[in-house]
Amino acid sequence: MNTLLCKGMFCLLSWEADSRGRHGEYMLQPLSLQAEETTELGSKKELKSMPFITYLSGLLTAQMLSDDQLISGVEIRCEEKGRCPSTCHLCRRPGKEQLSPTPVLLEINRVVPLYTLIQDNGTKEAFKSALMSSYWCSGKGDVIDDWCRCDLSAFDASGLPNCSPLPQPVLRLSPTVEPSSTVVSLEWVDVQPAIGTKVSDYILQHKKVDEYTDTDLYTGEFLSFADDLLSGLGTSCVAAGRSHGEVPEVSIYSVIFKCLEPDGLYKFTLYAVDTRGRHSELSTVTLRTACPLVDDNKAEEIADKIYNLYNGYTSGKEQQMAYNTLMEVSASMLFRVQHHYNSHYEKFGDFVWRSEDELGPRKAHLILRRLERVSSHCSSLLRSAYIQSRVETVPYLFCRSEEVRPAGMVWYSILKDTKITCEEKMVSMARNTYGESKGR
Repeated sequence: MNTLLCKGMFCLLSWEADSRGRHGEYMLQPLSLQAEETTELGSKKELKSMPFITYLSGLLTAQMLSDDQLISGVEIRCEEKGRCPSTCHLCRRPGKEQLSPTPVLLEINRVVPLYTLIQDNGTKEAFKSALMSSYWCSGKGDVIDDWCRCDLSAFDASGLPNCSPLPQPVLRLSPTVEPSSTVVSLEWVDVQPAIGTKVSDYILQHKKVDEYTDTDLYTGEFLSFADDLLSGLGTSCVAAGRSHGEVPEVSIYSVIFKCLEPDGLYKFTLYAVDTRGRHSELSTVTLRTACPLVDDNKAEEIADKIYNLYNGYTSGKEQQMAYNTLMEVSASMLFRVQHHYNSHYEKFGDFVWRSEDELGPRKAHLILRRLERVSSHCSSLLRSAYIQSRVETVPYLFCRSEEVRPAGMVWYSILKDTKITCEEKMVSMARNTYGESKGR
């Protein structure tokens, strides 16, 4: 019986001993074997070559080596572009202890499973079973069809089988949808493997993070991708989508948020749930939405209006009109009004001083403290010479499930088997363009 143990790029092949006492030196290469035979007197014969599969078949037939030690006169040497790595304990040759060069990928004619190199059916099946168990079931269970039957020792503290790992999904921004002030699209690749654990659902959490919110107490909103989004039972501000990667077998799930607050810091968290109720590791994305949409022409008109109200003697009626006008606009618009006012009329006194003088400290404070809501990032952009607003539309694939999953049976449903209907729709995206000169 032969055994192949591999770690990294090194493999150790062992087999039963030959009672006939033949001696030889063998060098293993990727697909061929060279054997140099010697006589007892040390005279050399010609170098012989044979296919690697022939060598394995011959070992199986001849029963050449023992299980526990190599036979005298046989040496396995690891070759790397003609040189021997010093890290291989089977490769020690006097005077050849040089450092290993950088590995170079040789030409690959075709790719086949390693166990197909073995011709004996019994050995091939045992080797195949061991490799499949190691790759799909962490070596702690057997592959049955497309799932893992875990060993009795492969159960976690909750009593759930854990020989088949549940991969962590990686949440990311969708590259096809640029975030705007209110719209953000996120996506992730389906982590369900071909064999092993089955993903039942993905749970998405989102919450706004700011200095006024206790992030430990405020948990945000949790959404089930299957029950809330694909079913259409959730809010209209969040929708589900699905597409395929470069390989058709790879599914990409996506979620679009359409009602976020501009200039807001949001934290999104995703984890997978399998059919046994296990949760994967969390994947997190934190981002700030784009600055609010600003009508720059209107901001300039308001700045002119405020200057005219402040100019000369200001009556109580004019004071109240100026106060109401400044309190009705958004914080970002107020910031832009201040910018235009100071750009045109600062020689008559800046916006802050004039507001305190004309409206009084209390009303001026109520107006000016709203400027603190604008982030430092948006503050710098709102000082640009010109701002142009625009609204564009981008396509998005909205998806709904065709079937209703039974209540209380979430863990027993496989998300990938859910029948989904998708329809492409257009999503409006409002943006500002900032610059030092007017765009065309």
